[in-house]
Amino acid sequence: MDAGSNEKKLVRVTIFQQPYTLRSSGESGDTEALAHAVDELMNQIATRSAGADPTRVAVLACLHLADKVRQREQDYNRLRGRLEEMEGRLSEALQTED
Repeated sequence: MDAGSNEKKLVRVTIFQQPYTLRSSGESGDTEALAHAVDELMNQIATRSAGADPTRVAVLACLHLADKVRQREQDYNRLRGRLEEMEGRLSEALQTED
């Protein structure tokens, strides 16, 4: 086992004008890209919600991202169901050929 595989790196990012130092076990570039996406989303929300305090902007961003996660989970479950259905059909087709 690689001794460095679980090593966490410190990554410095800025989200919504606030600096953060994050520990990341992944690539620092991936963490920076995620932070940049969150920063952009929060700034877009703040632009549309003039006068909104940072906490409200953060909550709205979390709700937006939670909705995206839910949509992806639903997509995944639909695809998984279709795959299981296709596997069943294939299995039936192979059994009838015997």
